[in-house]
Amino acid sequence: MDNPINKPTDNPASTAPRMRVASVDIYRGMVMFLMLAEVMHLDKAKETVTGEGWWASLASWVTFHTSHVPWRGCSLHDMIQPSFSFLVGTAMAFSLVARSSRGQSWGSMFGHAILRSVILVSLGIFLRSMGKPIVNFTFDDTLTQIGLGYWILFLLSRLPSRGLIVAVAIVLIGYWAVFVSYPAPPSDFPYQQYGVPADWPEHYQGLGAHFNKNSNAAWAFDRWWMNLFPREKEFLFSGGGYCTLSFIPTLATMLLGLIAGKILTSERPPQSKQAGLWLSGLLCVLIALMVDGLGLCPIVKRIWTPSWALWSGGLCFAWLALLNLVCDWGGYKSWGWMFVVIGANSIVAYVMSWVLEEPIQKAIAPFVGSFRNQLGDLIPFVSGALTLLVMWLILWFLYRKRIFVRI
Repeated sequence: MDNPINKPTDNPASTAPRMRVASVDIYRGMVMFLMLAEVMHLDKAKETVTGEGWWASLASWVTFHTSHVPWRGCSLHDMIQPSFSFLVGTAMAFSLVARSSRGQSWGSMFGHAILRSVILVSLGIFLRSMGKPIVNFTFDDTLTQIGLGYWILFLLSRLPSRGLIVAVAIVLIGYWAVFVSYPAPPSDFPYQQYGVPADWPEHYQGLGAHFNKNSNAAWAFDRWWMNLFPREKEFLFSGGGYCTLSFIPTLATMLLGLIAGKILTSERPPQSKQAGLWLSGLLCVLIALMVDGLGLCPIVKRIWTPSWALWSGGLCFAWLALLNLVCDWGGYKSWGWMFVVIGANSIVAYVMSWVLEEPIQKAIAPFVGSFRNQLGDLIPFVSGALTLLVMWLILWFLYRKRIFVRI
């Protein structure tokens, strides 16, 4: 079988130049795989192991990295959304090269960016509304967050890398200023009325208190914004602490991805591209750790604090740099074919996780249930693994037929 990663694409809607870049394709597929793998319920691994020892330690590690952290910090699972957002920016760099080479005007490309923003926001709301009695207007999921900022990303895409760095700084410093200028919650703030235990260990003091859950500037904005739409009941808080305004620092994450894309699409030699990616990632991580350590801004994914945007963006740079080293420069890319199949239809994979996961599980439930005595506590994992396999086979069929859904 020919290596599909090396094949030139003849899809006119492709978001890359004529030759695909293995590192980007594989990275996208790995991220989507992590998202689809939620169906295996690996976050429950710790509950299936009793006692101590290396097996229990491994189960605890798996549970942590397949779950979201409660507030501050980062797990592998927390890197799914920033990676997806980062790669949107990276893909835009390739898309601009491809579209410009085909003679498309700036106006037509901007029109496409606006249309894509509308579709992404609408699709995100649609998926969140499934099974609800009325439309569930939320703007804190991956698709809506990307959609809200995508058209701005396009407007900034003509800036050189230095200009993009300045744009990232303005976005993050401005977002930080909004939070710290909003009054910190007083000592008697009624956290329990807004879904947060009064003795929650994630509460901060001092400047960090401006970033506490469901008591910050973004939460106050949503108390107004979310109630402008028809709802079953008044919006008071997000159970996870998520917020609409996170699309602003998410834009910074996409801008970091755009910087990475400009590095990869440049005429620089491979070693220079490697240096650019690694140094960019290191700088982001160091700044994030510094502002977090000084108590200026905690690393919190759920409200996408500026330090989180830099921390996760730095890890994204490193992830892409490693894949670039192995796959693009080293030429070792056949191992990633399974991920390429998923990443080639990333929007389809995302929608499948919402639409097909439950029907597939119901369809295979009788067959898995027939081995209930043998499988025991492994039933959720086996059922999830089979569901994941079916979804991958659907994506593989689309890949074989060269059916690629683009927005």
